[in-house]
Amino acid sequence: MAPDLDVVAFRFGVAYAHDLGHRGMTHSIFFALLMAMALVPLSRFLHSTSRTVFFFILTCTASHGLLDMFTNGGLGVAYFWPFSSERYFSPWQVIQVSPLSLSRVFSPSGLLLFESEVTWLWLPAAILALTAYAVRRRVQASHAADA
Repeated sequence: MAPDLDVVAFRFGVAYAHDLGHRGMTHSIFFALLMAMALVPLSRFLHSTSRTVFFFILTCTASHGLLDMFTNGGLGVAYFWPFSSERYFSPWQVIQVSPLSLSRVFSPSGLLLFESEVTWLWLPAAILALTAYAVRRRVQASHAADA
């Protein structure tokens, strides 16, 4: 969720389309790399390896920008910033865009947002996670039988 902290820029008069605006630099691969490098020192507190923390944070942060490209609103995502300020959308904009205010999230249109996110994000993620879990269990059982 860290990339969406860019909405704070509105309070300082930063325009939406500016590189520092919403879905600008904080939604880029470059920002994802910076976040991953910045959080690696926390690996010992997380009881994990630096490599695991780096790739986990990189994947989570970079996927945020990718997922926002699938929404049906806004100006697109500056995914390749600082090399390009161009904003991108995916060819399929199937995810309902989230309003930028909490009061609108908890309104009747918020139900459409919830339905869209369950359909296009949470359900596929759950299926993927359950499949990975089942495959892992099967591989572990196979290794245990061979031992």
